[in-house]
Amino acid sequence: MGALSDSSRNHIIPLDFASVQTVPESHVWSESDDEYRCPPGVRSGTADPCLSVPVINLWDPNASELIFEACEKWGVFQLTGHGIPAKLMEEVESKTQRLFSLPVDQKLKVLRSPGGGTGYGRAVISPFFPKHMWHEGFTIRGPPADHAKQLWPHDFEEFCETMDDYQKQMKALIEQLIHIILKSLNINPQQLNWLKSHCSGHETSTTPGTALQLNSYPPCPNPNRTMGLAQHTDTSLITILQAQTSGLQIFRDDVGWISVQPVRGALTVNIGDFLHVLSNGRIVSVLHRVVVNPVQRFSVAYFYAPPSDFVVSPLLSKALGDSGQGTVARYRTVTAKEFIDMKGKHLDRALSLIKT
Repeated sequence: MGALSDSSRNHIIPLDFASVQTVPESHVWSESDDEYRCPPGVRSGTADPCLSVPVINLWDPNASELIFEACEKWGVFQLTGHGIPAKLMEEVESKTQRLFSLPVDQKLKVLRSPGGGTGYGRAVISPFFPKHMWHEGFTIRGPPADHAKQLWPHDFEEFCETMDDYQKQMKALIEQLIHIILKSLNINPQQLNWLKSHCSGHETSTTPGTALQLNSYPPCPNPNRTMGLAQHTDTSLITILQAQTSGLQIFRDDVGWISVQPVRGALTVNIGDFLHVLSNGRIVSVLHRVVVNPVQRFSVAYFYAPPSDFVVSPLLSKALGDSGQGTVARYRTVTAKEFIDMKGKHLDRALSLIKT
């Protein structure tokens, strides 16, 4: 690996969390940082602890209606009956723990390059915030063998097999959920002819953009002064999150921040920006963040976005006039790549930049 400039290294390399006894000033989020922790005009804090996101069983006869209602009102729900084997989920979490338990110098062998999309490093949204986050991540796009061989030269096959199997099953589940939502929006699936299985394993401009993100939120000596992952919406159609420990919070305009308490065996489904635009704003692109615990927290997120050349437009919906959002498109037409580039420069201001 070529040498990185000091500024690049500071941006990419997470803190060596095991070596610190107190929270360094670079990671302290104070009340003066509320503008970065909350939407404008909203103070930091949480809503009624009794308020909870919907839990939906995919085998429920009314699952399609319940899913779409949750998408409209919440932009997030917990899904049971999803068919992902419990053993596979346990194996993924175990291997995630194994990766982040490696010594720092070992993890730095797969350090993400500046502007790179794979490997070990800080959250990609870090440059948009004045303080660093109590987080380290590892991003996989496609087969993970190259990085895994550097981490475990003689024992990488099992990690790769587990992550490959998990990605395949997550992709199939997300495509099932997208079909349910498209039907509720009265969008013809033929307009999304890329929404099917692709076996090549190589992403092109006409295949969906997918990524598997492994996250570690180390134990923190003073969790109230830190932020695990700052507020953002996902640049995806749908994101599926696996986490057994609390920490995820979602924001609702009417009540504020709501903690998502994990249901055993359930997966958390987040709606991203692309479905929000396709629905003409009818479906919520959920604003969310992660707060820090005194104990270690791991999570695994699978992101699914349209192909880079896909034209994202509310006009794809034949039910635009019946959506309750009027007959005029609220967002202008944009390719997935154009929007992703905007998000990379402006983060959550990107949606406002394509409003009509």
